[in-house]
Amino acid sequence: MNFELSDEHQRVRDVARQFAEAELGQKIAPWDERHEFPHEIVRKLGPLGFMGVLVPEEYGGSGLDYVAYALIVEELNRGDASVGITMWAHNSLGTNHIALFGSPEQKRKYLPALASGQALGAWGLTEPGSGSDAAALRTRAERRGDEYLLNGSKAFITNASVAATAVVMARTDPARGAKGISAFVLEKGMPGFSAGTPYRKLGLHASDTAELIFEDAVLPAANRLGEEGRGYRIALSSLAEGRISIAAGCFGMFSKYGGCLTYVLAGSQA
Repeated sequence: MNFELSDEHQRVRDVARQFAEAELGQKIAPWDERHEFPHEIVRKLGPLGFMGVLVPEEYGGSGLDYVAYALIVEELNRGDASVGITMWAHNSLGTNHIALFGSPEQKRKYLPALASGQALGAWGLTEPGSGSDAAALRTRAERRGDEYLLNGSKAFITNASVAATAVVMARTDPARGAKGISAFVLEKGMPGFSAGTPYRKLGLHASDTAELIFEDAVLPAANRLGEEGRGYRIALSSLAEGRISIAAGCFGMFSKYGGCLTYVLAGSQA
């Protein structure tokens, strides 16, 4: 098996590395120290094509493959993990969920702004009482004619208070367990939809992490992603694809500190 990078993949890696070396590292330290989201740095990712890596070109994305995506995530995390996880959550979860499972109308409406970086995306599955057992979520979406009424909250959501668009899982049929969960797209400014105060974390201080809160939030039925009751299944699919980039991000963070990953791998085989 040939593990050599193609010319295209090498170019993608070089662009990401040059950006990380020029814009991250010590330059982002003031944001980290202030626990402040680096808007002006994240905005620079859009023109590079890094905010729509997996989005098809017809919707304004880069249309790259997962090897290219993993290389970008690795290099950004090597420069700064806060920016790396911001870009990862935006791409792998919020944006890719729409790209993979949205209707043609939903893709045309949301993907161009997300892929260009004009809008940031978030993704809401985890709740205060349902983390590893995500199917136990309690956020409820009640169908009322051509609308849904959402009530509940999501916890520890990356990009929560800076995102313009959020993909959220909610229970539409409590009697059906995991098969009664559906996915929805919410937009910042919708009545009843808000974000909590960002958490004070032990690390990744320049990454925005907060709650998503739904208090009688009303959204059109057209904002449901996919069929009713299939939200949990497609959420797991999004997570599975996202784990590729999580591994790449971890490798980037390890490599930042002089090859620590080599020692970890060597130790695991001792």
